[in-house]
Amino acid sequence: MKLYVVGFGAGGYENMTIQAKDALENSDIIVGYTVYTGLLKPYFGHKQFYETPMMKEIDRCRWAIEKAEENNIVSMVCSGDSGVYGMASLIYELVGEKGDIDIEVISGVTAALSGGAVLGAPLTHDFAVISLSDLLTPKQLIYKRIECASIADFVICIYNPSSKKRSSYLQEACDIMLKYKSEETVCGFVKNIGRDGEKSTIVSLKELRNVNVDMFTTVFVGNSQTKVINGKMVTPRGYNSNKR
Repeated sequence: MKLYVVGFGAGGYENMTIQAKDALENSDIIVGYTVYTGLLKPYFGHKQFYETPMMKEIDRCRWAIEKAEENNIVSMVCSGDSGVYGMASLIYELVGEKGDIDIEVISGVTAALSGGAVLGAPLTHDFAVISLSDLLTPKQLIYKRIECASIADFVICIYNPSSKKRSSYLQEACDIMLKYKSEETVCGFVKNIGRDGEKSTIVSLKELRNVNVDMFTTVFVGNSQTKVINGKMVTPRGYNSNKR
């Protein structure tokens, strides 16, 4: 009884780790959100796929567990990393203490890292990753986390910055950050990381407040030391400081 929980990175075949590729090749069935399975079918079309739309996470995890219990080798796939806003924790929760399923979590390159690489080097110092989706987390708690990270001068990487129902959330988050960060703070955002239509932009925090983004965009807000070097967003670690 084998169940992989696979983070396959940004979406392109070349963005996967060798470990993720091997797990998918070794699997009888690949299970995932429709958008994610669509990205994998061109490369693993010879496999059996099971897919569900958004908001059906529990259904597809239970189905994957059932198929693993029937002695299939199953991969539950997640974009980015399987443990960062992925299905790894839910799989463990649903399996519980049964102990008869061999669960193996396969890490992948999460959007904070792949998007950061597109922009330059924004995460070289301490940073926080915060999702603006309030489907599972109360809005006020999300904003409290934004506020605390801003007070502490963290670089902040924002997942799920906007949707049709949450069109004002990024603007509201920027208003909170502007209480503690300069309006000239260097920011950036990347859309469709590692996929067709990938686009990155560097802006100030003041400009970011009025940017329209979507769920396929990852936003980066610098700290007080973040700068633009040759068109790239860079947060120094301090190696080049004269104080050392």
